[in-house]
Amino acid sequence: MTPSRDPLDAVHLGPEVVRRHLRLHGLEARRSLSQNHLADGEVLEAIVEAAAPAPGRTVLEIGPGIGILTGALLEAGAAVTAVEVDPRLADHLRDRFADALERAAADPAAPGGLRLVRADVLDVPVADLVDGPYDLVANLPYHITSPVLHHVLGAEPRPDRFVLMLQREVAERIAAAPGGLSYLSVFVQYHAHVEVVRIVPAASFEPAPEVDSAVLAGRTRPRRLAPAEEDELWRLVQAGFRERRKMVRNVLSRQLPALGRDRIDAALAASGIVADRRPQTLSVNDWLALAAALGMIAPPGGAATAGSAGGPADPGDPGDPAGPAGAP
Repeated sequence: MTPSRDPLDAVHLGPEVVRRHLRLHGLEARRSLSQNHLADGEVLEAIVEAAAPAPGRTVLEIGPGIGILTGALLEAGAAVTAVEVDPRLADHLRDRFADALERAAADPAAPGGLRLVRADVLDVPVADLVDGPYDLVANLPYHITSPVLHHVLGAEPRPDRFVLMLQREVAERIAAAPGGLSYLSVFVQYHAHVEVVRIVPAASFEPAPEVDSAVLAGRTRPRRLAPAEEDELWRLVQAGFRERRKMVRNVLSRQLPALGRDRIDAALAASGIVADRRPQTLSVNDWLALAAALGMIAPPGGAATAGSAGGPADPGDPGDPAGPAGAP
């Protein structure tokens, strides 16, 4: 007997197939959760190719939705831990991947096994979800892109690699060169080498969002600072990007007045940074050099640091624009 083929695999995937699946199971997309499901088989194959999961490799997936990417990762042999906040979708995934759930229950590292966690990923420490080493592969809910990146990169265990579907504007900003950097760019590039590997048109989702998307791939770097030093770095970078188009000397003098202009001038000179440069032109290495030259920065009264889980949004931006969801 020929085994039944997954109707949501890369060969059959398309907008009408996804619409029919959603109607059949009563799973209308919820805009409040940014639910836009991937509906392009070529893009699905490209994500899995970029992730290249080895059999039994632990993969964390955030926002699995109806399991389009989940199924492809399981087929490739990954040992997937999927975190879904929507109880309707979590129930659907339990039914759809019952065999994979049984496989993981018997052996969490089994190739093609699935662990399903019904939770808001921002409420659960990564260490409670997966043991290292692991990779992160997801079509992220875009309204929480920045908090998720802080959550998974700010504390151990960090993913060795990540392949993420993001809103195109956000992905390109994260991977930008000096001159087009934002706070989020500096944060992610401090932690990882990143590149945009594919642009994904809005028509590749069901329902189609109003913006294009992009696949961002990253390989995590070894930490270059101790945790306390990282906190100091993020206080400094946050301050700089509150006025990212103004001269860095003036921005830091206004945002960190306790340092004093003389100390700021001396640190800029010691770092080889011209005082009239704009914060968005400073590379990660520039910020590291400036933080080392400045030394300890008194923390703002009780404010959370950017290195902590669920850290603040990019202070130089109004926030990540809405886009398609992590519900592939």
